[in-house]
Amino acid sequence: MKLLLKILLTAAAVLIIAHYLPGVSVENYTSALIVAIVLGILRVTVKPILVILTLPVTIITLGLFLLVINALIIMLADNLIGGFYVSGFWIALLFSLILSIFQSILYSFLDE
Repeated sequence: MKLLLKILLTAAAVLIIAHYLPGVSVENYTSALIVAIVLGILRVTVKPILVILTLPVTIITLGLFLLVINALIIMLADNLIGGFYVSGFWIALLFSLILSIFQSILYSFLDE
């Protein structure tokens, strides 16, 4: 049940961010749900592989390279999903930062 709520909250966050952030667009709520599911799958499968492959760079940059990995995952989701569009790397980086903040705030309500 918590997983379903997290997906719905992430989809809502994606819609809100896409509405206010220029350079990001989502066609409808169904596309936002698909984005939430695909981002979850990519974070579980692709992100650990990228983290291991880029471990030296991540250590040298004191973990800041993880932001780049998150932006790359957002851009990969953009390529995989038809109703989701991100205009460039910097917008994807900003989108991933804002989405992480939204998720941490929204998920904190689920823990209570």
